[in-house]
Amino acid sequence: MQIDIDKEVALLQRMTVGQLREKFEETWGEPTNTRNKQWLIKRIAWKLQANIEGDISERARRRAAELARGTDNRSMTSSRLLAVVAWTSHSASAGSQPVRLNPSPLMHQPHSESIQM
Repeated sequence: MQIDIDKEVALLQRMTVGQLREKFEETWGEPTNTRNKQWLIKRIAWKLQANIEGDISERARRRAAELARGTDNRSMTSSRLLAVVAWTSHSASAGSQPVRLNPSPLMHQPHSESIQM
């Protein structure tokens, strides 16, 4: 049996929050504490669509977990990149002690030689 997502969403929008909470539990297999109607509609519709078309790939799931943990090595904030580049440039100088730069007051810097930018 094929479900028309657009029709399902239209039906969901006409439901009360109580009905949506029941539908959420039916769809997800667990209750929810939220009473946010739009959130409930989106989550129910997403689950219905995932059931029909298939969930995300295992690769996408791993990538999402990596991003959630903050272990994404492919991107750095510009201030962090600046600190790495400046530290690398300074430490490459012959005979000098490396000075670690701390471009953001939010970044923890354990070294006493840090320079605030």
